[in-house]
Amino acid sequence: MYFLSGWPRRLLCPLRSSERPFLIEPSAQRFYLAVLSETQISIWFSRPSVLIVSYIESGKAAAQFGFYQLVEWKPNDSMIAVTAANGYVLLFDIIGGSDEKCLYEPVYPKGARVKVTPAYKEEQCAPALTLEMKKPIDLEAPISCLQTLQEDLLVATADGYLHMLHWDSVSNGRRAVNLCTIPFSLDLQSSRGGPCLDLNGVHIREMEYCATLDGFAVVFNDGRLGFITPTANRLATDQLQGVWAADVSDGTCVAVNNKYRLMAFGCASGSVLVYMIDSSTGSMQLSHKLELTPKHYPDIWNKTGAVKMVRWSPDCSVVMVTWDCGGLSLWSVFGAHLICTLGEDFSCHSDGTKKEPLKISSMSWGVEGYHLWVICSTDGAEGDEKLQQTGILQFQFIKSALTVNPCTSNQEQVLLHGEDRLYLTCGDPTQAHSVSDKSPSRDSGSPVHRPSASTPLSQGLSTLLGHKHWQVVQIHSTYLETNWPIRFAAIDWSGQCVAVAGRRGFAHYSLYTRKWKLFGNVTQEQNMTVTGGLTWWDDFVVVACYNFIDRQEETVLCSSCKSSGLELLDGCFLYLLLTFLACSLISPNPSVSVELLQEVSMSRYIPHPGLVVSVTLTSVRTETGITLKAPQQACSAESILLNLAGQLIMLQRDRSGPQVREKDTPANQTKLLPFCPPVVLAQCVENVWTTCRSNRKKRHLMEALWLSCGEAGMKVWLPLFPRDHRKPHSFLSRRIMLPFHINIYPLTVLFEDALILGASNETAVFDGTGSSSLEALFPFCTVERTSQIYLHHILRQLLVRNLGEQALMLAQSCATLPYFPHVLELMVHVVLEEEATSREPIPDPLLPTVAKFVTEFPLFLQTIVHCARKTEYALWNYLFAAVGNPKDLFEECLMAQDLDTAASYLIILQNMEVPAVSRQHATLLFNTALEQGKWDLCRHMIRFLKAIGSGESETPPSTPTTQEQSSTGGFEFFRNRSISLSQSADSIAGGKFNLQKALSVPSGPGERWCKDSDSAENLYIDMMLWRHARHLLEQVRLRDLGCFSAQLGFELIGWLCRERTRVARIDDFVAALKCLHKDFLWPFPVIPACSISSPLKNGRCRPVLSSRLLKSQSADSLLNSDMDTTPPQVTTANHSWLDSLGAVSKELDSASSHGGPQTHEAFLSPLINKGEECSIGSATDLTETSSMVDGDWTMVDENFSTLSLSQSELEHISMELANKGPHKSQVQLRYLLHVFMEAGCLEWCVVIGLILRDAGVIKQVVGFLDSPEVPAETVQSIRAGLKAVDLWASSDCLGYKPFLNLIGPQLLKLLEVPVEQVQAEAFQPTGASKLSDPPLLLLPRAEELTAAHPLPSDGPAGASARPLDDTPPQPEEQEPLEEGSYDCTLS
Repeated sequence: MYFLSGWPRRLLCPLRSSERPFLIEPSAQRFYLAVLSETQISIWFSRPSVLIVSYIESGKAAAQFGFYQLVEWKPNDSMIAVTAANGYVLLFDIIGGSDEKCLYEPVYPKGARVKVTPAYKEEQCAPALTLEMKKPIDLEAPISCLQTLQEDLLVATADGYLHMLHWDSVSNGRRAVNLCTIPFSLDLQSSRGGPCLDLNGVHIREMEYCATLDGFAVVFNDGRLGFITPTANRLATDQLQGVWAADVSDGTCVAVNNKYRLMAFGCASGSVLVYMIDSSTGSMQLSHKLELTPKHYPDIWNKTGAVKMVRWSPDCSVVMVTWDCGGLSLWSVFGAHLICTLGEDFSCHSDGTKKEPLKISSMSWGVEGYHLWVICSTDGAEGDEKLQQTGILQFQFIKSALTVNPCTSNQEQVLLHGEDRLYLTCGDPTQAHSVSDKSPSRDSGSPVHRPSASTPLSQGLSTLLGHKHWQVVQIHSTYLETNWPIRFAAIDWSGQCVAVAGRRGFAHYSLYTRKWKLFGNVTQEQNMTVTGGLTWWDDFVVVACYNFIDRQEETVLCSSCKSSGLELLDGCFLYLLLTFLACSLISPNPSVSVELLQEVSMSRYIPHPGLVVSVTLTSVRTETGITLKAPQQACSAESILLNLAGQLIMLQRDRSGPQVREKDTPANQTKLLPFCPPVVLAQCVENVWTTCRSNRKKRHLMEALWLSCGEAGMKVWLPLFPRDHRKPHSFLSRRIMLPFHINIYPLTVLFEDALILGASNETAVFDGTGSSSLEALFPFCTVERTSQIYLHHILRQLLVRNLGEQALMLAQSCATLPYFPHVLELMVHVVLEEEATSREPIPDPLLPTVAKFVTEFPLFLQTIVHCARKTEYALWNYLFAAVGNPKDLFEECLMAQDLDTAASYLIILQNMEVPAVSRQHATLLFNTALEQGKWDLCRHMIRFLKAIGSGESETPPSTPTTQEQSSTGGFEFFRNRSISLSQSADSIAGGKFNLQKALSVPSGPGERWCKDSDSAENLYIDMMLWRHARHLLEQVRLRDLGCFSAQLGFELIGWLCRERTRVARIDDFVAALKCLHKDFLWPFPVIPACSISSPLKNGRCRPVLSSRLLKSQSADSLLNSDMDTTPPQVTTANHSWLDSLGAVSKELDSASSHGGPQTHEAFLSPLINKGEECSIGSATDLTETSSMVDGDWTMVDENFSTLSLSQSELEHISMELANKGPHKSQVQLRYLLHVFMEAGCLEWCVVIGLILRDAGVIKQVVGFLDSPEVPAETVQSIRAGLKAVDLWASSDCLGYKPFLNLIGPQLLKLLEVPVEQVQAEAFQPTGASKLSDPPLLLLPRAEELTAAHPLPSDGPAGASARPLDDTPPQPEEQEPLEEGSYDCTLS
């Protein structure tokens, strides 16, 4: 509505004076302001804000007349009246200077093009005026107030008389009326015979004339309020009668609102009473109160003192109030509070200390309400004799276009306009323009057309809520200089064109081209003034204006040089509402012809044309479109909505007579239906929103009528539809009016998005250098865009009225909105707060109904728990008594696999149930989270279980703060740690290898709990973790086991040591190998047909390609010359598997290289041709497996460029690349190999060595089997497992045969290991080892880690590589372990 902008300005008077001004009064048009001090009257101009003339009374005259007290303007600004303390009325003539002489003129730079119009001096220059006193009038009594009429001046004196003076005091004398002779009563019906108000000794303290009520609102000196109206055109004793307000005796001041026929009376209690006159009885009825509430202003609401002054804005849409203690407060016409300077940043410094409120002696609105002129009062602390420059504060305001424009064409955009700029909420203009250009052509057969749902209008969320910033458009300076102030503004349906109208003419702006368009002929611009508002019809600007040449009202349609179309247009001219049909003529220059369709006389309903606030054509009617047989009539212009002084009146078409089908009627003989008598829909209406667009999915919202009612909040006139096209009940109304309150002032409604858009003032405190500076006195004010959802209010109102079926239909139509869960949550929360905190029992509680309603939606469980978490614990019992037992809801969450919501219910259970119940449910949730790999939730559950046991109040959040990593996403902990194991050997239980090195367990991202063997809680948690680890290992889910250990900080090595002879055994090596292939997306190895005769086996290529090009264990071992020792039967085997060999599925290779979710078994069939062989290698993502892509070309020999590799050699290389899995899987397998080696689980080491085809691993494991510490069962298991793998490879996966042949010597050695029964004591730590094999800890060679697989450098500095230097010293004759580090920092 109205919003403060920036800091106020201080206007200094150029004349120094010892007198302080105390009163400011504007002229009728507010272009001049009179400022009054004790012996001086000054006239200020509004733009520029400068002092024009000052009249100083002589000492002799001041002694005769007394000090000045009041001032009043003549309506035509030609005279001014001043009252003096000794009962004199001083009349001054205001004489303008000559046409050539101006006080201030604008100065333009040289070369600037200036349009000099006939009224140039009047519009752009401050005139030179003089004041000349006429003969003073002595009323012989102190004057209390005065009020101007057209040609008369009404003066009230302290002796109880009303004096009627003529402005030309010489030609006409004066008449006086005694107040005691005026009959006063509570209403006009009993004024003649009823008791009169005793007015002996009473005089009028303040009064103001209301033109639309034709009477005076008065405040008597004893505080009583009244309204005096003449029964005839003359003020005489027998022609005046009055009504007074009962039970009010503390009135202080009054202000009238002509547009809404309201009277605002200030009271000594600090509140403002707003009265209206009952049209039937003539009595004064209280409409509403304006007062500060203790909720929003707890410190000052009852300490403001008496109301000092009330001022309505020029457009009558807001009222400003000030009190004796100071401060300013702004309300809308029907009581919506907008601004108050007694609270928040206005009343406090930046350090929190309180400010003294600004005390105001007088204030006045400027032209069009863009400024508020304020004169501050002083306490007299400064010396009165000191000459100083007096100052006037000027507050700047921005206001909504709805305040003045009676025909708002666009009702989904927020448009504010200030003195020289516009504020819009449009989205991207280029996007909207491109969409509108592609919109389908308009249907010429429809009498009403609005943009379809495909236009940017329906994209409220994307275009209107895309950001919180305003799009500010500066009004063209050329137009502003000659036509200030801006009076009307309107925006078109697409939100891309804005039109403004000032003092004369109008201009429009395109957001797409970012250009203003003005009148090319200045004379045309100056010959018209917009009086009835402006609107957009398609691409035409439609203005209701007055033509100065023809001296008549006109409607002008001006093209904006775009395409034209068809639309209904409405306009209000005095007593007639004219409805037009505009027909377009497609031509190079768009033109329009207007045909009068229907004339509707409104003279019986509109007593005064100034009372029309807005007029709208709409398709809304009392009966919804369901009953209409013709479907096109549902969107036609069915009704006229007229806001008459806050009273919303609807006139709808009379369809009671016989209906004529349109196809039976000739086009040129169409006769529109008449309108029914008006129906009053609502009172105290400030704004109305409706749309003619249709959306079948959201009919409730699209066909509703939205009202803004000030203090009463909002109202919606909602249609009611039968469900599933059933016949409606005869006793049900077709529409229902639902009131609801919101926290913002509404400026527009987004119908389909169920949102209300508005604006609010935001402040920023700045302490200036001096305590008296404006920056220190006032915060800097900005206007912010706001929005609010309202759906929960409407749903609740429907449920209260037992319209649950309608509420369900409405909610289901909006279930796709992104904030719909918040709507349900708000509805539950508001009802819960009201009912659970009620001091009196509620006979029919609504919460059970709301709970049953929410269960209709899948978000029921989340809604209830989120609402509970945001309310006090004391209200939980009331909530769950209505929605159900939280234990049952928890179990429902587990069944629905909604673990995050279940965690929130766990917090509820912890507070409402005994610890045993919480532990039981926490265990269920913990096990489920472990199974699903919700690691973040697992860490919270560990902390939660410990808190239950220790009695702490620590609780997990309702939802994890980070996105969970799935178990297939890799060991993400590599980013934050290096694999340095520091668990001491003493902490491992018995059965540990005597070669076990000191190692540490990597800690998870969450805090690792302290290991305390004495703690039952730790043991309880550890048992659950052990059980889950055992479950994973039994199912051969090594990847999940690694993620589980890394994410939760599980001591995997220590646990594996204890389980080495139990669950860590492998019963089926082949099945375990297949599971690892599938789990790590590792392709089964294949070999090309040419591998037997590959030229890579000769010495020509081996120096270059060995560990230089491929740099991997598997590839290097295949290229090793040891393959020459392969038994001869390999050749026959290769011939035998060629018949069944097939290319590994391209899908298999693609999935393995790109991390696909599934891996298929390798079905071997013969390769068709060489192209198919190459496709196998190319199907693998080289970035994960090839060192060439890793920037390792520099390590290839220089003579490599002269080498010419044959196609068979390249095929062999590509086949080897295809046989390797993703790089991340290789790193994970290496890490698991390291862990199993440390724990002594040799069977798993063999399986991992097989899948990696790492001969060194097999060699070390076989060498370690010679140790007497190795159990005989392990040796037998490995021997049997390798045999089974060999048999499986020979029959099903020949790709493993080359590697098995490569490790043939180790297999032969394994067969020679004697199987001895080793005693249990041999497994105890015995210090130094007697083995001659290398240590058990297997680390890859340094050059392989750095060259073959360079590690990413995005890890933290703490994760840098460092060698493991805690290896126990080995005997000197042993082969030293290659130095290297295994630092994995992969993401």
